[in-house]
Amino acid sequence: MATAQSITTDHYKLFPSPRNRHKAIFQHEVFLPYPYMLIDLESYHFKGKYSLFAAYRISDQKMGQLVTLDLPEDEAKFMDRFVPD
Repeated sequence: MATAQSITTDHYKLFPSPRNRHKAIFQHEVFLPYPYMLIDLESYHFKGKYSLFAAYRISDQKMGQLVTLDLPEDEAKFMDRFVPD
């Protein structure tokens, strides 16, 4: 059985999505408190790089997902278009 490698930062414990094209954590971060929601980042047609992680937020012990984006305009686009189920 394979185990996912986790990444621990000052704020999160992260588990990368196997669908990530880019294996990096980018500067612009959006935490979403929806651990089971399917988020299709491809459909947003971002200009820059992006990645998605299952996330455990250390400060309040909340599970969710973390979207990280390379460009601030992609972060704004995501925030404008994202609608939780």
